Parts: sequence; C-alpha cells; structure tokens
Amino acid sequence: MFTGIVTGLGTVREVTPIGGGADMRLVIATPPGWADTQAIPRGASIACSGCCLTAVDLGPDWFAVTASAETLARTTLGTWRAGTRVNLERPLRVGDELGGHIVSGHVDGVGAVVSATPEHGSTRWRFRVPGPLARFIAPKGSVAVDGVSLTVNEVEGAEFGVNIIPHTAAVTTFGLLKPGDAVNIEIDTLARYVARLQESA
Repeated sequence: MFTGIVTGLGTVREVTPIGGGADMRLVIATPPGWADTQAIPRGASIACSGCCLTAVDLGPDWFAVTASAETLARTTLGTWRAGTRVNLERPLRVGDELGGHIVSGHVDGVGAVVSATPEHGSTRWRFRVPGPLARFIAPKGSVAVDGVSLTVNEVEGAEFGVNIIPHTAAVTTFGLLKPGDAVNIEIDTLARYVARLQESA
C-alpha cells in the first residue's frame, strides 16, 4: 500500500521487450539521495507513476521491473521510453505518517489531461477519465493521478478538476504534463466499496 505522496522523480533508463515482445523490462534510474536501492530487497514493491511494480534487479542508483502485457495495456507504461520521467514512492510501513490517502498502486484506467490554467498561486488541472470510472470520483474526495494523491475540487460528467501548488509541480511529473497527455488514474478504494455495496443492496 502507498499514500500517494511522491518521494522522488526517476527516469527510465532502458526499455527492453521480453517474452516475445509482449512484456517489457524497464530500468529506472533513481534521483540522488532517494533511497539506498541496494538495501531494497529484490521482490519489493515500488509505485512508479501510480503502478505498483516489483523490483526484480537493483543497482546503486537504479532498479529494474518487469511489466506484463496486461499492465502495458491498462496503464501508460506501454508508452514509456528512455528519458520518461516517473513518480516514485516506496510502500507505506505500519506506523508511517499517512499524508495522502490509501493508494493500492492498482491503476483503474488511463485518463487524459484536458487543461491546465493558472489560478492565483496554483494551477487548476482538469482531467477526463473513462466513462465507467466517472461515478467513483466525487467533489472533496480523493483520487490518484500518476500516483499523486489529490483532492477533487469539482466534477462535471467524466471530467474533474484539482489544484496543484508549485511545490507539487516541482517534485512530481506535474511539472512536465501538458494537455492531451495520458495519465494513470486510481479511484479511491472507499468509493469502490461503497459502489459495490450499493449494487448488492
């Protein structure tokens, strides 16, 4: 489990097709001081722009993951290339501060940036999500966009808006996003279960 509080910006160093080209091995370089990657056990989970991935190899300033065809088809990972920037977060430990919200790292769908408009000291971002996910997003609720925990300001149909302060833009990939870009969306786990209970009531 994660919190959606990004702790570092990584960079895709290598992308290698495997499994007959259906799957992919990615080597991700970590930023200076992010973590002692050699102390991270092989098999540990790392959230990469919202996707919970397993570290299969680790070096002094990098780790490697394997993404299956299913993951590539349902997230933005299929478009990652050498140089792609990636939001990084290590798993939550029992007793850690829960600064964002409970994030599983299981991406529900791929959304798109609609617009980014300066608003006072921050920027109002609008996103469009696949139709089936829209009902899970509510004003003042939580949503993870590329692994970043955000509070929803408003919802209009399949679009929602959030405010991003300069600090968040500086330490996440929000500083690089632009209208039309694809993003990984994870809905709030609580919203998922409430909807399921309503269906079975």
